[in-house]
Amino acid sequence: MHSVYDVVIVGCGPAGLTAAIYCARANKKVLILEKETIGGQMSSAPLIENYPGFNSISGSELANYMYEQVVSLGVNIELEEVKEIKVADKKTVVTEDNEYETNAVIIATGSKYRLLGLENEEQLIGNGIHFCVSCDGAFYKNKTVAVIGGGNSAVINALALSELCQKVYLVQNLSKLTAEQILIDKLNSKSNIEIYASTTVKRIVGDAELEKIILDKNSVLEELIIDGMFVSIGLIPQTDSVKNILDINDYGYITAENCISKIPGIFVAGDCRDKKVKQVTVAVSDGTIAAINAIEYLNN
Repeated sequence: MHSVYDVVIVGCGPAGLTAAIYCARANKKVLILEKETIGGQMSSAPLIENYPGFNSISGSELANYMYEQVVSLGVNIELEEVKEIKVADKKTVVTEDNEYETNAVIIATGSKYRLLGLENEEQLIGNGIHFCVSCDGAFYKNKTVAVIGGGNSAVINALALSELCQKVYLVQNLSKLTAEQILIDKLNSKSNIEIYASTTVKRIVGDAELEKIILDKNSVLEELIIDGMFVSIGLIPQTDSVKNILDINDYGYITAENCISKIPGIFVAGDCRDKKVKQVTVAVSDGTIAAINAIEYLNN
């Protein structure tokens, strides 16, 4: 299939959805291509409490509101993985089955969960090892779990699990947590959360499903018998489809000042872009800037 659009947006997270809203309202013909989940990483957040307009909302609910708004504006959304972007006067976005010709592209591919890199880890994903509390936390009601990480997402996940689980261990490789203080204060008020600082996961034990983890705290090994483990150690940018055409830094992020890439007509938004702060509000800001830049480019 060969279709022509004014703008093709690669990625359906908050950055891509926001960009679609602005482009559609400027009467542009817009397509969003997404390989996995509407809402991106945001949709897996059990609770978002720092997004203006909502005291508290789940990531999946917020994603659904954005999705409904985008669809109401006539934006086409297809679940397809982008393999390549061909650059000429017109750009061609190539997926497994289709090619889409477009005048402008907005890359908003976001990030994916970072793994610990241990033996058995990938085999046990979904069988004791998880990333998304809102997706899988309910399986561990009244059970014992571990959360690996010490940033905002790890602490939010631990807090959410503490409402369900009998016991939650929070394992952080640094000497202290790096989450916001307000979250750490909430964490410290929970009697069923135990923190392991300066501790790494040395080994994952289990064949068909997770049985236990071996921890290393200052070279002292400790066995932790748990029912489930939620890995919350950050994200890896999804930039493979553009690494041959755009500037990518040493960490895999796209370098694009003011959301403008080095190629005319290609713009970048969200967590795949190199920047200091990565939050839903910042992704939405990126989506706005990238879309306005794309609209100006199309109108000239």
